[in-house]
Amino acid sequence: MKFCSQCGALLTLRIPAGDNVPRHVCDTCDTIHYLNPKIVAGCILEWQDRILLCRRAIEPRYGFWTLPAGFMENGESAVAAAAREALEEAHAVGEDLVLYGLYSLTHVSQVYLMFRGQLKDGYASPGHESLEVRLYAEDEIPWDQIAFTVVHETLRQYFAERQAGAFHPHLGDIVRGPDGRFHIHRYY
Repeated sequence: MKFCSQCGALLTLRIPAGDNVPRHVCDTCDTIHYLNPKIVAGCILEWQDRILLCRRAIEPRYGFWTLPAGFMENGESAVAAAAREALEEAHAVGEDLVLYGLYSLTHVSQVYLMFRGQLKDGYASPGHESLEVRLYAEDEIPWDQIAFTVVHETLRQYFAERQAGAFHPHLGDIVRGPDGRFHIHRYY
């Protein structure tokens, strides 16, 4: 950031009084401009033991498969954001959405809130951010074409719990392992 959104003056990067992190601060009007992580909300929607996936029509990861998910808007609840993203990306209506996982991706300053629920009437069709949508059985998932580590790991966890017959909320971080790939470090 170079200019203050309040008064237009130049900003200085410094640690404000009472803080411990460098922030963009306006020396004219004293406004502190915080840059905080973005929240992504998404959902696992199931219909007759199949999971809804969307093939991305946008970057990053154009052409790869993902769960419907996207950035929350101001003034929107997390569950409303997940439902909206399903509607925008797949014309899908999610029912009975419950929190399934919260994952921190510190390397890109994002927090994912993943919900699970039912796909109303089994209906979905591509929205403007999707090339296609499809309901996949577990053994049909194109694992090598999943767009994001957090989606890949969430789906693996989901199918394992579905097979065990019990779902639990999860908390984890996506971290780079010694092999250079990203993995979920689960807290529970």
